[in-house]
Amino acid sequence: MAKVNTRDLVVEILLLVTRDGQYSHIALGQVLGKYQYLSKSDRAFITRVTEGTLERMIELDYITDQFSKVKVKKMKPVIRAIVRSAVYQLKYMDSVPASAVCNEAVKLAASRGFAGLKGFVNGVLRSIARGLDSVSYPPGDTAEYLSVAYSMPMWILEQWLPVYGRESVERMLRNFLEEKPTSVRCNLHQISREDLREKLEREGVTVQEVPDLPCALLISGYDYLGALPSFRDGDFQVQDVSSMLVAEKADPQPGDYVIDVCAAPGGKALHLADKLDGTGMVEARDISDYKVGLIRENIRRSRMENIRAVRRDATVPDGDSEEKADIVIADLPCSGLGVLGRKSDLKYRMTKEDEEELAALQRRILSVVHRYVKPGGRLVYSTCTINRGENEENAAWFAREYPQFAMEEEEQILPGGKAGDGFYIACFRKEG
Repeated sequence: MAKVNTRDLVVEILLLVTRDGQYSHIALGQVLGKYQYLSKSDRAFITRVTEGTLERMIELDYITDQFSKVKVKKMKPVIRAIVRSAVYQLKYMDSVPASAVCNEAVKLAASRGFAGLKGFVNGVLRSIARGLDSVSYPPGDTAEYLSVAYSMPMWILEQWLPVYGRESVERMLRNFLEEKPTSVRCNLHQISREDLREKLEREGVTVQEVPDLPCALLISGYDYLGALPSFRDGDFQVQDVSSMLVAEKADPQPGDYVIDVCAAPGGKALHLADKLDGTGMVEARDISDYKVGLIRENIRRSRMENIRAVRRDATVPDGDSEEKADIVIADLPCSGLGVLGRKSDLKYRMTKEDEEELAALQRRILSVVHRYVKPGGRLVYSTCTINRGENEENAAWFAREYPQFAMEEEEQILPGGKAGDGFYIACFRKEG
């Protein structure tokens, strides 16, 4: 078997994301799945350089532009990906010798069909290697500094700073760039958290418990999930701690009928089914066969019978469901700016106009799905963003438009505060 060039795989993933528009977690997962035979250290290198390059891309480009006559935006996509990943290694991976980074980048340029640019790549990277300590950053008290130092687009900072203040925003930005363990939810219908912890530790996984959330664990030190018997056995579901709070706040009672209107990949719906302990029914809906397939795969692996996956467009009224549900979960499409620690490329592909369109879509969906709540039932509205236009403002709009729904609880979770992602949850009770 021919030796695989891990740096070439990094470049391939970066191109899939930055040139072809794929989501980073999907592109990385596909490549790691294809090359499962690679050593744990090779897979860790690919993951670290890919995710790090995407997380730090604004800063990496800022550095490069100080040393290159050809600005990063003017470079050919392949050369841009090679240079970005190399600059990340030079700045953030002390264990990799600078000479090796430069030499491997030059080889990549040649192997990718750009032998004529070997000298350019070599010159720029060696200049950066020598001059990293002399890079000039914007003044530390400016938004421009935050944008460069934490690789956050200015338009997002201009939206957050007046609302949350500099201290909270910088804490969030630091949190996005920190390496974190994987948050998982124990499927309590088939194994206790204590037994799952012991099983994971026997599998060589490092495990931490999450205070005040008896279904949650934080795991690290594993190669990939598919290799863990506990994952294949359906003992746990990957799910962020903040996301778990949706089912906790929904508080389903035995026998409840629950509709999750935008459910893929199914984490919250499965959590609700687990809390129902074999009673009632959770109908997990989503708009496409692909998304419904993701839900069904997770149902199959979790081995639950009180949950079903159905294809349905949440913007289209379903007359058969009117006033049938004890609980409606409306975890709606959003900008995702609360989960940038896990999906860093979202900050580059999202725009203010996109946010506004998503906020309008959320209102369209809420105006339809509230009809499914029976008198005395609950609607739980949630997003994984921290943009007020998609959160507090939409919840206030819903309360005004549909006064029969009384808001019982509202929480905005900021990244860096609790253990989980940025998240928003509002719970409404329909008058009985």
